[in-house]
Amino acid sequence: MIEMEKITKVFPGGVVANREVDFKIASGQVHALLGENGSGKTTLMNILYGMHRATSGTISRSSQTLTIGSPSDAISHGIGMVHQHFMLVPTLTVAENVVLGTSAGPNRLCPFLNLREAEERIASLSREYRLDVDPRAEVWQLPVGAQQRVEIVKALYRDADVLILDEPTAVLTPQEANDLIDVLSNLASRGKSIVFISHKLNEVISLADEITVLRNGDMIGMVRKKDTDAKDLARMMVGRSIEPPELPNRSPGEPMLTVKSLCVEDDRKLEAVKDVSFTLRAGEILGVAGVDGNGQKELVEAIAGVRRAVSGSVETKHQGVSNREYARRIGHVTEDRLKTSVVLDFSLWENFGIKTCDTSPHASWLGMNIGSLKAATEAAISEFRIKSRGPDEKISSLSGGNQQKLVLARELGLKPDILLAAQPTRGLDVGAAEYVHQRLIEERQNGMAILLVSTELEEILAISDRVIVLYEGKIMGALAARKATREVLGLMMAGERLEEMERSPGERN
Repeated sequence: MIEMEKITKVFPGGVVANREVDFKIASGQVHALLGENGSGKTTLMNILYGMHRATSGTISRSSQTLTIGSPSDAISHGIGMVHQHFMLVPTLTVAENVVLGTSAGPNRLCPFLNLREAEERIASLSREYRLDVDPRAEVWQLPVGAQQRVEIVKALYRDADVLILDEPTAVLTPQEANDLIDVLSNLASRGKSIVFISHKLNEVISLADEITVLRNGDMIGMVRKKDTDAKDLARMMVGRSIEPPELPNRSPGEPMLTVKSLCVEDDRKLEAVKDVSFTLRAGEILGVAGVDGNGQKELVEAIAGVRRAVSGSVETKHQGVSNREYARRIGHVTEDRLKTSVVLDFSLWENFGIKTCDTSPHASWLGMNIGSLKAATEAAISEFRIKSRGPDEKISSLSGGNQQKLVLARELGLKPDILLAAQPTRGLDVGAAEYVHQRLIEERQNGMAILLVSTELEEILAISDRVIVLYEGKIMGALAARKATREVLGLMMAGERLEEMERSPGERN
């Protein structure tokens, strides 16, 4: 259906994002696009969608050469794109979001908005493709998985038969991700062509028919699902084998963080954290598992001091210091880097120095030492293998994974005693995730106390010493990670208490 040949993209400054890449997709096929952060996947698809123009190369459909200079051109050729960060207006309804930029009248020449007709068509598309979207719901009221489906409806409403999805499961819960994979499989079975960009190899293996791998802008190869496995794909992505992390034996030290009977409200003034108590010790990684939206965000924010608790207490060795000093002494990798970790209009060095720009060695009575901040950022770029053009580059131009690595570099650079790591590998490729895990284990060995919040059970089980599970804001139980299984954690994530599972059938009755 679509064929891209010898696509090369060179950005100003000589940065080569794609180098003579070939990519093709057939009707009714799911074609996955894999690669490390910054490998050129999104750039290639942005070229297909008209957001970038290729420096050289051709795009054709059914052997007819296409000229795609804008998203409008792409849409006219039946190409739709669902971006990693949703393009929705939260205060508008689903139908109002879908018809933005189109005419909802009986024909495209009608100057008047016929919203009822649009709602009927959206409802029809929702039924036909099993998308379960309410056209009259306001977007802010919808969970993330439903917002993802709204983006798909937007593309279908514009008659797209080629759908590009950029990291579509990066912010979804496991159940929402499974639901989306079912939706995409159904779309493909009805003749739609799906381009699936993802870092999650298990999803790629389960969904894709063919897989193209990019590395540093070059096409490494194209393989069929039946001819490969996750280990081979990881090796193609990073150029080496990826081994599971090893957690060395270590006895935990003194208590660094003590949470007692903590209750916290969410933004809607509803109780999100309910009577939570636990202790985190030096040299320990405590994993917090649970389906997203069960109080993890509010818990971490209360510990970090950016959300006020309703009752209970959070005790650390840094009690009594100023809020600014507290923020420096407790590292905080937030779950949503775009909203709460980076300033997109700032450069890398400005984002890196945002917590330390007024302290030595980056500042003195003469003011901020920009040279020192740039040098520190340059060192972080090298140490954390951040793909960028240097400290002066705007962070908005980096891939999501490289933004995340800069945030982690900044927080670890504070040398905190306690690190709050919320979804630290969200959006990272397998190589970058491996590096993050190694760094967290190193910091644990050096005595740092780490609270790891993740919806990825493999991550929790791989690098945690102990695990607690949150369900509807309550702790369902705590156990040693080496004794935990996916099945037990899954039951706890569904609301079953560990103490109930450990009872004999007679005791339960």
